[in-house]
Amino acid sequence: MSKIKKKRVGFVLDMTPLVDIAFLLLTFFMFTAKFKSDTENEQKFQIKRPMASADTSKVPDKDLAMIKIGIDTVTNDTAYYYSLSNEQDRKVVYNSDKVQLSDEARQKVILKVTDLKVLEALLKQTRMANLRMKFAIDADKRVQYKWIEDLTNVMRLSNATVFNFVTDRPS
Repeated sequence: MSKIKKKRVGFVLDMTPLVDIAFLLLTFFMFTAKFKSDTENEQKFQIKRPMASADTSKVPDKDLAMIKIGIDTVTNDTAYYYSLSNEQDRKVVYNSDKVQLSDEARQKVILKVTDLKVLEALLKQTRMANLRMKFAIDADKRVQYKWIEDLTNVMRLSNATVFNFVTDRPS
């Protein structure tokens, strides 16, 4: 006696869990993405950082004054570049009458500083504008030691003696 087989009716695939997972992944990647800041967009130089592995702490995201020592990709000139992460502090510091800046320079996010006296005035005004401000130095590994020594001397004169030195981790 043969069994009668039921006619196969196609299968139904419920798409609801698939859509839920797709939207969860989409929101996860949106919340964890890190976008370029205005400072990174205006930057016309490239920094190749030295390798270090002594400290694994991260540079703070807010209340940060970044002093970069970079080599311009067009002219191969070394210069200091100064930027503040907080826009309100940036306006206060850049518009201070003790800092000698042109009107064009006051509108920029990142300043190219060639005079150490201007850099010293910027550091002093930054400390006066925000007492919680942290300082970080980001220097190209090809920069001569003289540039870093001059910067640390200016920072010492400005009482900005605690700072982070940005490096890359070895792979």
